[in-house]
Amino acid sequence: MKSDSRPTVLFLVHRIPYPPNRGDRIRSFHMLDFLARRAEVALAFLSEQRPSADAQRALAERCRWVDWALWGRWRRWVRAAWTFARRRTATEGLFASGPLRRKLQRWLGEHRPDAVLVFCSSMAPYLNLPGLERVRTVVDLVDVDSQKWFDYARLSRGWRRWAYEQEGQRLRRLEQWIGQRASAVVLTGPHEAALYRQIAPTANVHVVLNGVDLDYFRPDDRTAVQPWASGLPPMDSSPSGSARCVFVGALDYQANIDGIAWFCQEVWPEVVRRRTNAQFVVVGSHPTGQVYRLARQTPGVRLVGPAPDVRPYLAEAEVVVVPLRLARGIQNKVLEALAMGKAVLATPQALEGLAVQPGVHAESAAEPADWAEKLCHLWADPNRRAALGWAGRTYVQIHHRWDQTLRPLAELLGLPEPAQTGQEEPPGCQNRGLLAPKIPSAG
Repeated sequence: MKSDSRPTVLFLVHRIPYPPNRGDRIRSFHMLDFLARRAEVALAFLSEQRPSADAQRALAERCRWVDWALWGRWRRWVRAAWTFARRRTATEGLFASGPLRRKLQRWLGEHRPDAVLVFCSSMAPYLNLPGLERVRTVVDLVDVDSQKWFDYARLSRGWRRWAYEQEGQRLRRLEQWIGQRASAVVLTGPHEAALYRQIAPTANVHVVLNGVDLDYFRPDDRTAVQPWASGLPPMDSSPSGSARCVFVGALDYQANIDGIAWFCQEVWPEVVRRRTNAQFVVVGSHPTGQVYRLARQTPGVRLVGPAPDVRPYLAEAEVVVVPLRLARGIQNKVLEALAMGKAVLATPQALEGLAVQPGVHAESAAEPADWAEKLCHLWADPNRRAALGWAGRTYVQIHHRWDQTLRPLAELLGLPEPAQTGQEEPPGCQNRGLLAPKIPSAG
């Protein structure tokens, strides 16, 4: 039953928002936690497999109603091909689910939400369900996905270039419709918001920055489990003057794969020529065949793969590298490294959307020669690394606390502050709302 003093929010998410171990789930989980403090939440999502007991418990303690539909691995790609062949986006086919639609229809037959929050453009088609026509609706696009496909096309050839351009054009039309349909549209940063305003000039556009858990990611975290104490592959021991850099991110995501490949092929040979003891450690879930080949064929590159806790790898690295050529929105991997007080070297694209000053909070490089020069300089100068780490930690403390960054959502959705509800926070929302152990890993 609905509480009389708390509004009801229907939250539609394209993937289960738990555990918060990759970019989209980090943001959607913290949004869920934020909503649970202020409203009765009805949550619907897609999942590749039945949620674990920990996930079900974490979601149930934050939501009044939770339901999902299994997201068939092969069936969804058949649907994507079908919708693409019919001159619609493959994205719509990937995330279309008859079972989820029917579950939502049944719920809407008995309930009327006070507001709807839609996470990503892929879930926007569900707004056509009867019962949602006049409900206050906020769509979190996160990034302008159409531009991502245009970026992919720019770096591709042949049929892939054509397919990526088509997906970008069709997705842009969907994004324009969202701007007309939604009460408000939010994006992760000013740059994304400015781009979207060009696409949908009449849309009500707002910025909701990504945050970072500053208690979990912190410098010299002595509570972090050491790799060798939890079954994780240990970092190689190195003498003083070690030259280790690390990349953390999902290794089945095209932008990450492209960045790693570019770094290994264009930057790393010159780095190894200058520093023969250089080591590049790659940490992340679901590494593809291309990532495995790069690790095997490139001297000094070590693939760790998935890790339940990425903090030990970040802590042991002299430099955290983020060599993304394709980057949209705010990169969680950058925020997490800054929060741990690490020296970060990143492309301008990876820092876009952040208010960091290159050379003050992080180092930035675009060309391979500049990358090699700055990376070797950072390895040789521990004082410089420490200064960057201190400035980076200070920056995220000021600008990227989740309780601050998500605050605009309350007004957009018409939600009261927790103290105004007249109730205590729902179970599990104390202590930053974290019930089960978090398993963060940058996306």
